[in-house]
Amino acid sequence: MARHRGPVCRLCRREGLKLFLKGERCFKPSCAIEQRGYAPGQHGNRRTKIEGYGIQLREKQKVKRIYGLLERQFRRYFRESERKKGITGANLLLMLERRLDTVVYRLGFSTSRAASRQLIAHGHIRVNGHKVDVASFQVRMGDSVSLKDATRKNEAVKASVESARGRGLPGWLSLDAGNFTGSVTTMPRREDITMPITEQLIVELYSK
Repeated sequence: MARHRGPVCRLCRREGLKLFLKGERCFKPSCAIEQRGYAPGQHGNRRTKIEGYGIQLREKQKVKRIYGLLERQFRRYFRESERKKGITGANLLLMLERRLDTVVYRLGFSTSRAASRQLIAHGHIRVNGHKVDVASFQVRMGDSVSLKDATRKNEAVKASVESARGRGLPGWLSLDAGNFTGSVTTMPRREDITMPITEQLIVELYSK
């Protein structure tokens, strides 16, 4: 499984905001953005002005890093979103939200998308009662997402679910925390994505 293998806190610092890549640490004072809220590197704390292409590129990089995708994967999602009816940028984000690793993270079964992908790859996740070990699996309305029985006893998973309950769920998901089971009650909408993303910049970048 291709993935970023370097320090993820540097990615947040590069984009200038919390991407919530480090789990619970992102909510603590030890968060890298709280400690050093400037770009990494020798000259990271210098003020630099970016325009045009640079703004579009940074927006694309931000979304890629939020969802943990590499360039080829991200471009494939974009091309598919172009073929769908509706607004290309919104289609792109909603497809990314429907990825199984994102749903597992949103339900609180893990503290980050990277941890979600690990749960999925190791066979801990069930969709409609069947094991699914592909992180890019697209959930549909009515799907049930749950943990296998043995995993429900894991203390880290229990703590993650309890922590997530305090932060709330997106409106398109429901959670039965006692049974470690979530449901896709409706399809996600653009308004359900609260991260500061301007998807039109990504559309403009790929349309050149």
